[in-house]
Amino acid sequence: MISHASTATIGWAAVAVGLVSTWSQWRRVSDDGVEGVSLATWSLFSMMGGFWIAYGLVARSWPVVLGSLVVLPIQGAILVRLSPWRNVRTLGYSFTIFTATCLVPALIGGWSAGVYGIGVTMSLTRLPQLIELIRTAEATGVSASSWTLGAVGSVLWVTFYAGDHLWAALVATSAAGIANVAIAALATWRHRQLRRSIIRDEVFAY
Repeated sequence: MISHASTATIGWAAVAVGLVSTWSQWRRVSDDGVEGVSLATWSLFSMMGGFWIAYGLVARSWPVVLGSLVVLPIQGAILVRLSPWRNVRTLGYSFTIFTATCLVPALIGGWSAGVYGIGVTMSLTRLPQLIELIRTAEATGVSASSWTLGAVGSVLWVTFYAGDHLWAALVATSAAGIANVAIAALATWRHRQLRRSIIRDEVFAY
């Protein structure tokens, strides 16, 4: 049984990991540009962040509120780099998915239904990356460390939700967390394959 103090500590640790992970994505966009960065995915992240903030307020959970609130400005900065005003159709597509999977379930079945829907949305945002890593050995644009950090954050959030008895949030985050772990593992494997290939080519070159 996790004590209340331990649960709170885990929650704040999850907030910190999420902030570091999002900041690392911002640094990547700043240093390397936006190639390979999805406007649909990051606009969905921002929309889901707003939902999590509202849910955290209803659940009276400050870690849940701040988990999204502290990264929202960084997500906004990344979105600005992606020039969303040039692709309004993509924003409309993201809002349609968010409405169908989160807002409508919440209106019909309450906050828990909306949180379950967010679990579906979070999993959908990770599916293209997962499929790409399975289909191709090209993973130069995928940061294994960032996805590993995301997986660690998911574990912390799941542990926090268990201690705080937020079961819908636990299920939703578990689904996304499994995808994070799979992407981190595949990206690490693909990067190792690439390094071995480079070393092998250098050996044969001599």
